[in-house]
Amino acid sequence: MTLIQQKPVVINVGLASFADNLRQCGGEALELQWQPPAEGDIAAGWMLAQLMADPRIEAANAEAYARYLSAQPVLTGVSTAREVVPGMDGRIVLHSGPPIEWGDMCGPQQGAVLGAVLFEGWARSLDDARALVESGQVRLEPCHHHAAVGPMAGIISPSMPVWVVRNAAGDNVAYCNMNEGLGRVLRFGANGDEVIQRLRWISDTMGPTLGVIVEELGGLELKPLMAQALHMGDEVHNRNAAASGLLFRRLAVAALQSTRLDARKVAETLAFIAGNDHFFLNLSMAACKAMMDAAHGVPHSTLVTVMARNGVDFGIRLSGLDAWFVAPAAVIDGLFFPGYGPDHAARDLGDSAITETAGVGGFAMAASPAIVQFVGGTPRDALANTRRMLHITLGQNSAFTLPALDFTGTPAGIDARRVLDTGILPVINTGIAHKEAGVGQIGAGITHAPLACFTAAIRALAAGLPPSQQK
Repeated sequence: MTLIQQKPVVINVGLASFADNLRQCGGEALELQWQPPAEGDIAAGWMLAQLMADPRIEAANAEAYARYLSAQPVLTGVSTAREVVPGMDGRIVLHSGPPIEWGDMCGPQQGAVLGAVLFEGWARSLDDARALVESGQVRLEPCHHHAAVGPMAGIISPSMPVWVVRNAAGDNVAYCNMNEGLGRVLRFGANGDEVIQRLRWISDTMGPTLGVIVEELGGLELKPLMAQALHMGDEVHNRNAAASGLLFRRLAVAALQSTRLDARKVAETLAFIAGNDHFFLNLSMAACKAMMDAAHGVPHSTLVTVMARNGVDFGIRLSGLDAWFVAPAAVIDGLFFPGYGPDHAARDLGDSAITETAGVGGFAMAASPAIVQFVGGTPRDALANTRRMLHITLGQNSAFTLPALDFTGTPAGIDARRVLDTGILPVINTGIAHKEAGVGQIGAGITHAPLACFTAAIRALAAGLPPSQQK
């Protein structure tokens, strides 16, 4: 009788309207946001339940996650892609995202491929370059199939210099191209004379100069540098001002101490780096690729080791499956530069989501309140984004700590099961490219990985488990 006489206070699960009658009678209701796993897909939900209960999945994830945590990416060199990247023989151009045919590529990626053909000297005009590609005489393959990553269009061709990042705790190596700066650049599909000339300068001057400098350094550990940058306001995806500055300091000292370098080339190289706050991005991506590749290949693991986009499709890969799971890439509604809007934007593009896959970038937005001025939202939103990712990850990386959250580690180790179970999608902060080749960046914003990728991945992994293992 005492309970009935008290004003009821109820937790309401489901539709908010369920509590309307209660409130009309003077009661109180606390709304609990909840939705069925797998968006109500009964079959997928049942497969998810089986995976949640299988101890082999837990053991596999523990192993994959431990490999990720123990990985130690070290910058060990700079070389041309032909010399170090596996499979870079003949006429081949690597691109960002999952596999895609030439005719299906978005405008910026097509424009960048043509620019690479011109840079390599395989054709003398855009028309000849297009004809060469359309005839199938140039192989187009994802960077991720060659232990590499590239921002936006993600283009790597044989003569381009690449960063070489080795996992000192394992035997895997990752590669990334050089950051060209802002404006009309290849990664946004520009392929005019000024773009090709800059690429040749990077190939002929900056690449070899940096190769000597890195050799003089004797290698550079990247995790401590990234961790320090997080404490200085970067999230090492869209904000790399601190990381680029820290890198510049190390490179400049080594360059000045070297007796093997041409002073003019050193001055040009250091001036280019000093004027490019995004310069470290490509190294951040290579470091994250090295960490995630260390975790790849553990049978039955649901740890996500790749998230990548090509402007048409968004694709993920799991540690326990050697396959891509794709869904349409999103159109990003973020902050646009004056004169541009969603109608001008290409779909989500680039391999740079490898940073979020490794627990930085959008997962570390709590470290970078200033990033919201670039991608939208408020500092409170940045904190909330990081906290939400704790619900879909296997743990926190104590190597990357967040001052705003009492120096706890960044959420890391995306578990595809938890994504499907909670409906919480991995957050990605990203630049926005114009849908036409060569216009360049027109804004930045926040997007999310599509749930359909995770649903397909869970279905495939469940189907591959022996029946005796499905509890």
